[in-house]
Amino acid sequence: MNTVYDYQVKDNKGNDVDLKKYENEVLLIVNTATECGFTPTYEQLEGLYDKYHDQGFEILDFPCNQFGNQAPGTSEEIAKFCTSRFGVTFPQFAKCEVNGESALPLFKFLKNEQGFAGFDPKHELTPVLDDILRKQDKDYEKSSDIKWNFTKFLIDRKGNVVARFEPTTDIKVVEEAVKQLL
Repeated sequence: MNTVYDYQVKDNKGNDVDLKKYENEVLLIVNTATECGFTPTYEQLEGLYDKYHDQGFEILDFPCNQFGNQAPGTSEEIAKFCTSRFGVTFPQFAKCEVNGESALPLFKFLKNEQGFAGFDPKHELTPVLDDILRKQDKDYEKSSDIKWNFTKFLIDRKGNVVARFEPTTDIKVVEEAVKQLL
């Protein structure tokens, strides 16, 4: 049975990174964008990272430009933006695709392990996302594809995908799930 440790990715400088490096850590793997309505999530993620990193928690950030072209620039430019604007200190990786034939194999695995979890009906951006996505595919919620920026996958210390959080999920819900695994 596969785990996230079976995958290799590129860091934001183009170097290979074997995810086995993160064995025995609780991971939150996130596809991100710098020009999105959810971009302030970087600050919330950094808060979680600061709070729980010493307990074996890592956030792995994968910029993606597939949703409204909201992650322009190179991987290095994106990293510079995140560190200067939001003080991001968690690992950032090369810009990648998360859906389609060119999707990073890691994200193909993640989506296969945890399908679309549904948007929070109380979130103010849920109707906007639903409208955008329904115009592209009236049955969008039936596929496991990532729907938007800042979708998060929670990985236990054994490398198993245990939860998926859509961008509309309150960060407090994510934090509670992280704490349970730590």
